[in-house]
Amino acid sequence: MAEQASATATATATSASTEGIVGLDEPKKLTREDWRKKKELEEQRKLGNAPAEVDEEGKDINPHIPQYISSVPWYIDPSKRPTLKHQRPQTESEKQYSAIGEWYKRGVQENAVTTKFRKGACENCGAMTHKKKDCLERPRKVGAKFTGTGIAPDEHAQVQLALDYDGKRDRWNGYDPEEHQRIVEEYAKVDLAKRTLKAQKLQDELASGKLDQSEREHDSEDEDEDKYADDIDMPGQNFDSKRRITVRNLRIREDTAKYLRNLDPNSAYYDPKTRAMRENPYYNTGMNPDEVGYAGDNFARYSGDTITMAQTQLFAWEAYERGSEVHLQADPTKLELLHKSFKVKKEDFKEKQRESILEKYGGQEHLDAPPRELLLAQTEDYVEYSRHGAVLKGLEKAVARSKYEEDVLINNHTCIWGSYWKDGCWGYKCCHSMVKQSYCTGEAGIGVNNTDCVPFEEGLTEPQEEEEPKSLLEMHREKIKEKKKKKKNKKHRKHSSDSSDSEDEEKKKEKLKKALEAEDRRVKHIEAIMQLDERKRPYNSLQEVKAPTEEEMEAFRMKRCRPDDPMASFLGQ
Repeated sequence: MAEQASATATATATSASTEGIVGLDEPKKLTREDWRKKKELEEQRKLGNAPAEVDEEGKDINPHIPQYISSVPWYIDPSKRPTLKHQRPQTESEKQYSAIGEWYKRGVQENAVTTKFRKGACENCGAMTHKKKDCLERPRKVGAKFTGTGIAPDEHAQVQLALDYDGKRDRWNGYDPEEHQRIVEEYAKVDLAKRTLKAQKLQDELASGKLDQSEREHDSEDEDEDKYADDIDMPGQNFDSKRRITVRNLRIREDTAKYLRNLDPNSAYYDPKTRAMRENPYYNTGMNPDEVGYAGDNFARYSGDTITMAQTQLFAWEAYERGSEVHLQADPTKLELLHKSFKVKKEDFKEKQRESILEKYGGQEHLDAPPRELLLAQTEDYVEYSRHGAVLKGLEKAVARSKYEEDVLINNHTCIWGSYWKDGCWGYKCCHSMVKQSYCTGEAGIGVNNTDCVPFEEGLTEPQEEEEPKSLLEMHREKIKEKKKKKKNKKHRKHSSDSSDSEDEEKKKEKLKKALEAEDRRVKHIEAIMQLDERKRPYNSLQEVKAPTEEEMEAFRMKRCRPDDPMASFLGQ
């Protein structure tokens, strides 16, 4: 009976414990058919053929999200549906920021004015919101604490704003729109006063008889200034009300656009951003730039005294760098005279230099000779002109040449060095020679260089004479002689190896000693460089880079300081 009672007690205890914990039942295992249907539904949702799964808040769940992210573990709550609520910001943990309309209060409190000094107030102005040392009002000769008059109103108790990232960087944060409304009202009042003054002026002129009724009606039609675009400031115009001058910086609608001057795509380039066309659009047509209406921005810019003024300005800058106090705008007359005298002296110096060279070396007769075209009465340069004198064909721009000599053939070569390439080497194409500055061998050299010939030393080996066959006795005697020679060589090597080992050890010690000294110098040099400013450190790009020797590696290992070495602190002592 006792055993039965204990069994029933344990059963009731376990049932009570399982009832007290909610959700410990493991999920039921799906059948094979249910599992297949579930997988098919997931595939359809991924393909977009089936509607997406909805969470507890009514929002769609992306079917590509893995199950371990969207589903709730069974040991937490098996009754919950898949959700992404735990992936979104939690409302209880979100930081509360100030609203967009909240800002610091300006001014002072507009309540009843205090007429009596209050205890704890500012001794200078009498306000309760600050002390005397923080008072921004002018220091009074006798403070409000003693006079009891002129007590300033209290400032507002400012709120503590908690601004988010955008709120801290909002340039209009705290802006009061009423400020702009005041400006609009002020302009409206000025406009109304102008209209009233204009109407009064028209009434006075009409009363005095200076203005007819028809003119008054015409003026009343033009009273609305915003009605017609001709009477207001158009975009692209700078209007000065005092001088009544309009400066246009945009194209007038009746003018032809620059890009419509010449529809050839190879004509002058038009920049749509700056609306500039620097070159002449009629350059290839043969028309004279002085005859066309528009010849490019550079034509208008470099006409007249523009070039002269630019040269004068450049001379002023160069003269100022050399110590002359001249300025184009401040003293133009002095600059002009100085520039003229400079040009005269420059021409005289060039002429004297030319005469001295001709006097020393001669050759005046070659300079006075007429050009080759006049001497031979013919030339090979073909030039085609238009009826206006512009060049249509010929006299093209010279190709920019290198400063090095080109197409120079030496040593009877017909091709230059570098015209032939083979197996990573340059050579001459005419003879396939890979040796620079060599003499050309022509077709014979091509035949020799292309054949797989044997080197000169190997090809001239002398033919060996055929040896006579030796008997067995002679062969036996030669083997005995070779054995005796090997024994003698071994004894000699043993004696020499002992002496050479001792010499090698001494050499190694000397090399190691030198490597240790070099390592000490290197470490001191590195410490000196590291103490310098990083902008003053020298560059090491020109140092020779080579593999370290065994002695240098051994010195580095001996001098290296390891942080985990317990005796590292005693190395420098």
